[in-house]
Amino acid sequence: MSASYVHLTVENKVGYIEFYNPPHNALPASQLAKLTELIDTAGSDPSIAVLVLKSGGDRTFCAGASFDELMAISNPQEGTAFFEGFANVINALRSCPKITIGRVQGKAVGGGVGLAAATDYCMATTHSELKLSELTIGIGPFVIEPAISRKIGSNAMSQLSLEATRFFSPQWAQEKGLFMKLCSSIESLDSEVKQLAEQLCNYNPEALEKLKQIFWEGTEHWSELLKKRASISGHLVLSELTKTQLKKYK
Repeated sequence: MSASYVHLTVENKVGYIEFYNPPHNALPASQLAKLTELIDTAGSDPSIAVLVLKSGGDRTFCAGASFDELMAISNPQEGTAFFEGFANVINALRSCPKITIGRVQGKAVGGGVGLAAATDYCMATTHSELKLSELTIGIGPFVIEPAISRKIGSNAMSQLSLEATRFFSPQWAQEKGLFMKLCSSIESLDSEVKQLAEQLCNYNPEALEKLKQIFWEGTEHWSELLKKRASISGHLVLSELTKTQLKKYK
């Protein structure tokens, strides 16, 4: 695969939203906007009972934000708008009336960890290490923090964000509550995801929707909270330290 895409397919009442952007599934603003759009579309589609979020390829699940676009940001407004892309995807997953399942086949970095945490039930392979590297480039995981802390707690979030050069094992992520199940291969992961998703499709959709509302009680303020967090990142990304570090990564 060489071309970027974001698409929605439906199979046996399960909606599969898949994104891909070579080489490591780092997401530009356009793909974040498309993800938000498709999550909203799937949420209102009566033919879809359950939603699966996945990425293409057999390596990295998501490497977070596109460094090319981060380097091109020239003012706080552009910076805020870019980070609102991740905020919008997280809020779309949060407010979607359908149960969402995360399918993580490989490493998740930065915003990729936030996407996994924003799903209702997340499964991964034993190759799915995690890293929040934001501090190493002069910003922080501000937008994604609420979603991650909600899943793993503030202490684990502190460790994950402050040890910014470390990849944390998928076993650590399972122990902390981010991953519900680990699979030895992508094939077994896909089988487990399919089995759970199609099983959920047999349940009362109204019961699932009410249960999802209970899962997310107390997060109604996230629409405004994540916008404020995006403005923090949008300001910090303009620092000379960040610009220098991004050039090193490139």
